[in-house]
Amino acid sequence: MSILVDADTRVICQGMTGRAGTHYSAAMIAYGTRVVGGVRPGRGGSRHLGLPVFDTVASAKADTGANASMVFVPPENAAAAMIEAIEAEMPLVVALTERVPLQDMIRVRDALKHGTTTLIGPNSQGVLAPGVCKIGVMATGGERSGHIGILSRSASLTSEVTAQVSAAGLGQSTTVGIGGDAIHGLSMRACFELFLADPETHGVVVVGEIGGIEEEELADFIADSRPDMPVVALIVGRHAPERRRMGHSGAFIEGARNDAAGKIRALENAGVIIAESPHLVGETMQRALLIEA
Repeated sequence: MSILVDADTRVICQGMTGRAGTHYSAAMIAYGTRVVGGVRPGRGGSRHLGLPVFDTVASAKADTGANASMVFVPPENAAAAMIEAIEAEMPLVVALTERVPLQDMIRVRDALKHGTTTLIGPNSQGVLAPGVCKIGVMATGGERSGHIGILSRSASLTSEVTAQVSAAGLGQSTTVGIGGDAIHGLSMRACFELFLADPETHGVVVVGEIGGIEEEELADFIADSRPDMPVVALIVGRHAPERRRMGHSGAFIEGARNDAAGKIRALENAGVIIAESPHLVGETMQRALLIEA
C-alpha cells in the first residue's frame, strides 16, 4: 500500500507538450504510470505522446477521469496552473517547477484554503510508489517496493536515500518530495501523518535541511503522538554559513534559528534517530526496526 497514489491514479500533465514535460511524461508512461492526457492552452484537440491534449484542466479531468495532475509549467505561469487545477477540484497536484515567486505561492496557498486539493511542491521531486506509480522527475532503478516511507525537502537526496534504504534490504512504501521552497503545499507534519495512517508503512525516513521550522514542528508532533514505528532523520546543512541562501528558497538560516543543530536537537529530544550521513540512513533504519521488533 502507498500514500497519495496507487495503481488507479490517473495523471494529466500541465505543460506536457514542452521539452521537459514531454521527456518526463514519457518516462512516467514507460514506468507504468497511467498518464491519460495533457493540458496546453491553445493545443486542445491535438495529441501528444499518443495522448489527448486539452485546453483546460477541467476539460481534461472531465474527459479522462484524471485524479492527479503534474505541473510542469515555467515559473512565471506555475501559480496560475496550480490554481487552475485546484479550482478544477483535482484531488492531487504535484508541482515540479522550481523558482516559483513567493508572492505567487501566497495566492496558491489562499486557493488551497477554499478547495480539497492536496498540493505537493512546488520544487518537488515528485511522488513515487515503487512499481506502482511515478509522478515526477526522480531517477528509478534504485527503488524497491517495501514498508519504509520517505519524506524529503531535498530532491537529489531523496534518490540517494531511497537507494541506501534499498541497499539495506528494505523497500519503500512511498517517497514524497514535499519541496524545498519556503511556501509549499503538503507540510512535513501532514505528510508524516499520512504515513502513520498507512498500515503498510513500518518506518519513516525524514530528510530535512536548514531553514524554516517544519522539522521542529514535526519534532513537536512526534513528541506528543509517540508513533509506534521508528523514525530516522537526516538533516543536511550542518556546515552552511549563516545568512547565506543555499539554493532552496526555504534553506536560509535566520540568525541562530532554523540551523541544522537546532533541528537535530529537537528531533533527538522527540525520540527520532539521527543518521549522520546519507550512506548511513539505510542501516540506521534497519537497526531501528530490529530494536522495535
